[in-house]
Amino acid sequence: MRIGFIGAGRMGAPMVRRLVGAGHEVRALGRSGDARRRVTELGADPVSFTAAVGTEAAAVVVCVFTDDQVRAVCLDTPLLASMPGGSVLIVHTTGSPRTAEDLATQAATRDIRVVDAPVSGGPPDIDAGTLTLFVGGTEDAVTRARPVLECYGGPVLPVGPVGSGQRVKLVNNALFAAQLGLITEAVRLATRLGIDEATLLSALQHASGASRAAATVAAKGSVTAFNASVGEFIRKDVAAVRALAAELGATMGTLDSAISAQFPDTERKS
Repeated sequence: MRIGFIGAGRMGAPMVRRLVGAGHEVRALGRSGDARRRVTELGADPVSFTAAVGTEAAAVVVCVFTDDQVRAVCLDTPLLASMPGGSVLIVHTTGSPRTAEDLATQAATRDIRVVDAPVSGGPPDIDAGTLTLFVGGTEDAVTRARPVLECYGGPVLPVGPVGSGQRVKLVNNALFAAQLGLITEAVRLATRLGIDEATLLSALQHASGASRAAATVAAKGSVTAFNASVGEFIRKDVAAVRALAAELGATMGTLDSAISAQFPDTERKS
């Protein structure tokens, strides 16, 4: 299958590597000489323009950082116009469900399917083919996207119509961020009780207080080290879920209070 790819960075690069390894012909966008060289090292064909990414592609994958970048790449360039009818656009970026819905509306005029497929996991999960994918889209769109997604994802979880993947991912990330906030408070309590952070995090892995969030923090060594590693990504997603809740008139309740213990500098939207 010919696959176009935009966003071959921290998450996108191992996806491209897995796609190439599965035998797909991958064209990946690289605007600079260094970017094109990195694409070549992944085994893909580097292209300089978005139109070249979509030309004759059965699927195009977008894995950029922000929702605004998704809109810019997909709506402000010739990408959709270059994609053939019957192809599928796969968006991995976590953002607003409205963006996915707007893309689907625009793409439908050209007989292009759209799935929003935000992810849970990181580069090691991609390398292992075990990245969790929350997929929103019609049954036909998901069917067309599945051969791509299964190259680096498992489980691939259809969760409803287009935009649903974003909704599930944002709730997931709100819960994860809230758990991180509780872990921050637990570490503060342990410190006051004379227990150092590393000892607490290690002990929790063998007790009823264990969780994936606690294990993730423990793997980094401390709350501070975790924030330095992936705090930027969590803050982006927290802002997105707060904005969505405000837009839909929903309240986050105690989730929001717990999140603020870990990310007090993230603007509250609800």
